[in-house]
Amino acid sequence: MTPSLIAVNGTNLYVEDSGEPDLPVILCLHSLFLDSRMFDGLVAYFSEEYRIVRPEFRGQGRSDLSGAPIISMDDCAEDMLALIEHLRLRDIRLIVQSMGGDVAARMVAARPELFSMLIMLGSSVQEEDRAKIERLRAWVGRAGEMGFINKALDETMEIMLGATTRSDPAKAALVTLWEDRISAVPRRLLPAMKGVIEREDALHLLDKINIPVLLVNGEEDFQRPPEWAQECASHLKDATVVVVPKVGHSPTLEAPEFVLPKVREFLETGK
Repeated sequence: MTPSLIAVNGTNLYVEDSGEPDLPVILCLHSLFLDSRMFDGLVAYFSEEYRIVRPEFRGQGRSDLSGAPIISMDDCAEDMLALIEHLRLRDIRLIVQSMGGDVAARMVAARPELFSMLIMLGSSVQEEDRAKIERLRAWVGRAGEMGFINKALDETMEIMLGATTRSDPAKAALVTLWEDRISAVPRRLLPAMKGVIEREDALHLLDKINIPVLLVNGEEDFQRPPEWAQECASHLKDATVVVVPKVGHSPTLEAPEFVLPKVREFLETGK
């Protein structure tokens, strides 16, 4: 595994690149807050089968932070396309979580010839629910002002992991791990947070996507509920939807024993 900082579009992106260069390519795009480490289990599961490339978005994780007032989904998509050209990736299987789906839809619509499959986990391409937007803006403001402590941390954990996961003693180590990692996220994540909360609806872009798409959503995901996945599927030419019981916003973390075999099956068959 080779981590590196790669310069694109005036910033430096942290990238982990595992597997031999001649293996089939998977490009993983992470969720807000969780960074590329959320795919550690996936990398281990597919060890030696794929070249798995895991960048971290501008202003997040170990990539350069940003002084911009907001980092949009279009900004992130342009960065990822520039990274793809830098690494000369082709025939790409995209595996994306949450905001990764917003970015991926823009990428595939812009450069469809680069991609062969798309797997969206806890994701969709809709704008935020207008009925909830003021509450979300307040949450973003608290995190940007105080960092991820107290109420801001509690609210973030409630979004990222389902209620069943957070109350399951067998998953206490998982919850603690990501609680510790999220609490360490700097307040300077604010431009990226604003970009996600204020994102524009991209359902119209799905009409341009002709590759097979798998949408996996947790039954308990209130931030991007299963109905949003069904709405996305209705705009896609070749889509499969899987709803995972007793799981929230992060299916690969909360139920890898269920989700990763589904991912394998889809990568092998397109269904």
